[in-house]
Amino acid sequence: MRTITLEEHFATLLFIAGPGQAINKQPEIAAQLLELGEKRIAEMDNAGIDLQVLSINAPGAEQSPAAEAVTLAKESNDRLALAIQTYPERFAGLAAIPTANPKTAVEEMERTIQLGFKGAVINGHVHGRYLDDSYFQPIFEAAQKLKVPIYLHPTKPPEAVSKIYYSGFSPQVDDLFARAGYGWHIETGVHVLRLILGGVFDRFPELQIIIGHLGESLPYMQERLDKVLVPRATGLQHEISYYLKKNIYYTISGFNFQSPFQTMLAEVGATRIMFSADYPYAPMDAARKFLDQLPVSEADRHLIAHGNAEKLLNL
Repeated sequence: MRTITLEEHFATLLFIAGPGQAINKQPEIAAQLLELGEKRIAEMDNAGIDLQVLSINAPGAEQSPAAEAVTLAKESNDRLALAIQTYPERFAGLAAIPTANPKTAVEEMERTIQLGFKGAVINGHVHGRYLDDSYFQPIFEAAQKLKVPIYLHPTKPPEAVSKIYYSGFSPQVDDLFARAGYGWHIETGVHVLRLILGGVFDRFPELQIIIGHLGESLPYMQERLDKVLVPRATGLQHEISYYLKKNIYYTISGFNFQSPFQTMLAEVGATRIMFSADYPYAPMDAARKFLDQLPVSEADRHLIAHGNAEKLLNL
């Protein structure tokens, strides 16, 4: 069974010196992020992973000043393009884009798609500005035209939100609470709902967004969302669940938890779920073991392991 993982990270020295400088506090993680060669491939082989779809580590280019974001995105993409060219059977890529400047972001998307990239990654809000803002419409228009997805990866909530919701404990707990402990996931779920409520998918019905971590809480809330946010109130063409099943793909990405997986499976179906390990923040071998033990048919296991990703990303 071929295995493709979708939320796998890398970094460059420029990134670690800039927006990703917090990674320096974790030297082992930093080394794994920078390595795009035989060591990473050996880890993949040991875990039974055939192909990693790589993307720049959070916070990506979204929190950088506009001019720096352009330099960062291009440098990251050029580094990733070289790795893909060197190991085309083992690596594929999602492009970093300077989201703060939609025109330049579209140009970079077009450039990287010509290089063989399979889509783009956006790491959450852009200096507190969310993607339902019409300012970002050219990016979604281009993604639909190019027939490529956008991976919406979590980022820390805006500072004002973090201070209200996720502070008051120790600095370490505040940071964990605002990020991987909870804030990242709720933040991304809210962001997806903003895209839906903002009419992004009514304007771009073929646009596909990928989110990780078993759906960032959204599958669990789907029926409640339909009950409360009805079309007569939202002005949307469909119920919320329509968009969650038609315009959103979901990856596992380190959430190797059976009960929430089964909820997601029941709510969105196997054709919308894709395998992922969240390397290097979660071990690839644990992800592969979870995949092998999923309570699904073998046909659905193959869809999750590789089939859905092959179709969506043209792999």
